[in-house]
Amino acid sequence: MRAQPNVLLILVDDLKPAIHAYGDPVAVTPHIDRLIARGTRFDLAYANEAVCAPSRFNLMTGSRSTTSGIYDFGQNLRDYLPNAVTLPQYFKAAGYETESMGKVFHIGHGTIGDPQSWSVPPHKDHVIEYLTPEALRLGHTSEEALFNEFELPDEDVWDYARTLPRGLAYESPDVPDEAYADGRTAKFAIDRLEALKGGAKPFFLAAGFARPHLPFSVPKKYWDLYDPTKLPMPTFERLPEGAPAFAGKVGGEITAYAPVPKDVPEAQYPDALKRKLIHGYYAGVSYTDAQIGKLLDELDRTGLSRNTVVVLWGDHGYHLGDHAMWTKHTNYEQATHIPLVFAGPGVAPGKVTHQLAETVDIYPTLATLSGLPAPKGPQPIDGISLAPVLRHASQRLRSYAYHAYNRPHRWGQAIRTNRYRLVRWTRDVDGERTYELYDLLGDPGETRNLAHDRPGVLRRLDRILDGQPPPAPLKQ
Repeated sequence: MRAQPNVLLILVDDLKPAIHAYGDPVAVTPHIDRLIARGTRFDLAYANEAVCAPSRFNLMTGSRSTTSGIYDFGQNLRDYLPNAVTLPQYFKAAGYETESMGKVFHIGHGTIGDPQSWSVPPHKDHVIEYLTPEALRLGHTSEEALFNEFELPDEDVWDYARTLPRGLAYESPDVPDEAYADGRTAKFAIDRLEALKGGAKPFFLAAGFARPHLPFSVPKKYWDLYDPTKLPMPTFERLPEGAPAFAGKVGGEITAYAPVPKDVPEAQYPDALKRKLIHGYYAGVSYTDAQIGKLLDELDRTGLSRNTVVVLWGDHGYHLGDHAMWTKHTNYEQATHIPLVFAGPGVAPGKVTHQLAETVDIYPTLATLSGLPAPKGPQPIDGISLAPVLRHASQRLRSYAYHAYNRPHRWGQAIRTNRYRLVRWTRDVDGERTYELYDLLGDPGETRNLAHDRPGVLRRLDRILDGQPPPAPLKQ
């Protein structure tokens, strides 16, 4: 057995803790549950930003968005951190074979990947994909253009996308797993595990799955796992009492798909549509769970599980109608709370921890578990190694997690403790501050802003925010 362990990093797009082992009574996720039983589950893990591209840069650099200034699509890593040593790049320099398949870096919406991170060119597959005749009749769709799913004309991608029809929000054909990209990604990953198992180098393999990201294009058998009448429907469909209007979101990504109404408030969507969207999300979770199960089976079959650190990470959470919002792009719990699981060498099995964790912690933690020196950048490493918690789940290393999501001309910085979330909105032109404070124990649905009611708590958490590095300038 090699002295250094292999690493299998599993990335799942838009996956919040809608997982049975996380306490979701509806979710059908036997394979993720199996991984959790082998390792340590973080119940309070948070994305540093609830949007795909920046969140993946957070993971790959160990730098928060407010450090790098990468807040949005179209802001590329090497333009902001030209000399950064990414997580896979760090492992490659340490003698690892580093490979990527599926959705790892976000590619699309003007954002590109980072080929120098990998030993071989990344293996890309679709994010937006349709199989049913009614979907295919539409031809190329706007989201397919934004995700570079076909050869684009030589013009601005956003302008071109606006000329194309909306794709369907969901479909459920009776097809095998490999008819869609995630099934093919799992197959490719299995083939690479087989090829790498006897290699001279340890490997760092990143396998990225697109579902449950929209569209909910998922084989029928995963839809059939759920009784739609028993799915959890949204119960609080308005902004929190006392929250500033700009803290929420209206429309956005969800309206890029038919038959979602474009000009109807989200709370007024027909119940049948809400239920269908929620059904599609859970079907996507179960479809991805099945692909993860195939990877775990291959690790067991080859004996690689004995010397492979496995990490499961969701890039951010997801609104399913709560607060009259869908998808992500907020600072609320549903958009920022993520699953994070470590298993393998150096990790206590069958443990649960309430240590607050951030996406940026994964980079230094994997370095520690692999016996490598703590990463030094040259980009700022905002994360900490969680390895002590993986040995002793009761260990505590910090008392908060930090995340951010901005609005036009306002930084939105947040601190999440075991009990509270404070969001501080700072206007860039004059420094004016607006606050949101939520008690996640007394009010887990974040229905009431307590900023004016608990000034002592606000001041204490505000001091923690003051202790963070000043945020990088907003994208204008």
